[in-house]
Amino acid sequence: MRRIILLLALAFFLFTVLGYFTSVRADEIEDLQKQIDQLNHARELSVNATKPLEGQLDSLKRQLAQIQASLDNLSANIKAKQKDLDVREDKLALQQALLEERVKAYYIRSYMTDPLLVIFSSIQAGDLFRELSYRQSVTREDRSIISSITAEVVDLLTQKEKLEKDKVKLAALQGEVDKNADFLGGEIKKAKAYQADLTGKIAQLSAKQQELLAQKLGSLNLPTSAYAMHGGCTDDRNTDPGFSPRFAMFTYGVPNRVGLNQFGAKGRAEAGQNAQTILQAYYNADYTTGYNSGINIHVTGSNEYGQSFDDNWNIEDYVKHLYEMPAGWPMEALKAQAIAARSYALAYTNNGAGPICPSQQCQVVKKEINDGNWQAAVDATRGIVLTSGGQPIKAWFSSTHGGYVFSSGDIGWSSTPFTKRGQDASGGINSFADLQNNAYDKSSPVFYCDWGSRAQYNKTAWLKPEELADIVNVLMLAKKDSGTQVHLSQVDKPNPDGQETWDADRVKRELGSQAFNTISSVSVSADFGSGQTTTVTVSGDGKTQSFSGGEFKNYFNLRAPSNINIVGPLFNVEQR
Repeated sequence: MRRIILLLALAFFLFTVLGYFTSVRADEIEDLQKQIDQLNHARELSVNATKPLEGQLDSLKRQLAQIQASLDNLSANIKAKQKDLDVREDKLALQQALLEERVKAYYIRSYMTDPLLVIFSSIQAGDLFRELSYRQSVTREDRSIISSITAEVVDLLTQKEKLEKDKVKLAALQGEVDKNADFLGGEIKKAKAYQADLTGKIAQLSAKQQELLAQKLGSLNLPTSAYAMHGGCTDDRNTDPGFSPRFAMFTYGVPNRVGLNQFGAKGRAEAGQNAQTILQAYYNADYTTGYNSGINIHVTGSNEYGQSFDDNWNIEDYVKHLYEMPAGWPMEALKAQAIAARSYALAYTNNGAGPICPSQQCQVVKKEINDGNWQAAVDATRGIVLTSGGQPIKAWFSSTHGGYVFSSGDIGWSSTPFTKRGQDASGGINSFADLQNNAYDKSSPVFYCDWGSRAQYNKTAWLKPEELADIVNVLMLAKKDSGTQVHLSQVDKPNPDGQETWDADRVKRELGSQAFNTISSVSVSADFGSGQTTTVTVSGDGKTQSFSGGEFKNYFNLRAPSNINIVGPLFNVEQR
């Protein structure tokens, strides 16, 4: 009899399971499989991509962590289901004896409830119908119990079958994740080794060479304040230097790219954002009202306009003497600047305990009170500061970030919890075209510039193909033999180490057949998520070489003539 029941249960189980698997929608495991397929695809792209892969690795790491969290949750659910099924199975074992008795009694009572048997039994006529009714009732009860227990058995078998399949799928998925984790760990290890190697090579530049780079950068007169946009660079794309073909490296934005992007604030205000929303885009800080307005600020030193200071002003009066943003800009941008400047002054002076300088090294201060619009912005934001842990923050700001905002740690400063990193654009940035169209600071005259110039070439930063080939050769030689670096500074200035500076011909001789005579094309790859050029690939003389964006930038700046410079982490090449 038990065999009959089990056969019935098995038939019902097969019917149920087949129906279930043909109609069920994609569950968690299928969703995870899709994610892992995407991860595998991303991994393949990473393998084929150029190095370093920091941006892609960070993305893969985040995706892998999300998938692993889902797997851990699914594993916990499977364990819970296994425990529940074990309990149910134990309960069913206890009911097995009852089921057998019920089945046996059911068939006996089914026979005994035959009306003819009851009629011909010894039961008195008065009790006939009562006995018949009782036996039929008990039989129905037996049938109900048998049906219930059988359904429980079938359901248990179904769930156990699905659970076993889920375990197999989960193991396969975990294997895929482990494979990606191993790959990711290896790539990160290689990337870190690469970065350490590159850091070592950069560190091998002599102190005098690094000083030369700093002087070269300083000669560009980078406009750190939106108020004083004098100097800087001119977009040379439509200026003819008198030779062709030609190349120029264009940088997005200027240092330091931390905190408020002044031209970005202007773009955001023009898009309808208020001061608080603007500030939230650039800082992880609390927007605090009612801060102490009775603090005095001691200003000492000289500014860029030849004015000397040894003055004490109330914090609100001090902010009215600031000249950091054109007063004709939208009011919400001015208010955001006023709050950032007030916060910076309070943090810099420790709430008035120390002095502050009046130049761009701190904040530009003049003896004269600024324009009425600026005064209105200061009055409208009286007592409003950005705080972290209850204290004002050093709310750094600069004129043009180039479509991105960086944390203080990103640029080599001490890490701070109140700075942030991300895209500074009205839409996603996935290409240089997106950056040009969507960046909030795209109206800045130094948003996209080739920095430096040479008078003999119409005051442009264009380079000849053979000049770019020389820079590439210098980079290749420095990587081949770091001991040659003291000879590889720019040829149109004295060697900072007092050594012989090797000209282009000597560098080519040192490289031999590896050297480029000319460059015919240059391409740039970038991580648009973080805003960094990742790879520069050059071609010429029938060969191609690729370099990381960081190493190309450093040796370009070391060797490029005059004061021609790449001034930031994200740059592109223009070719005419």
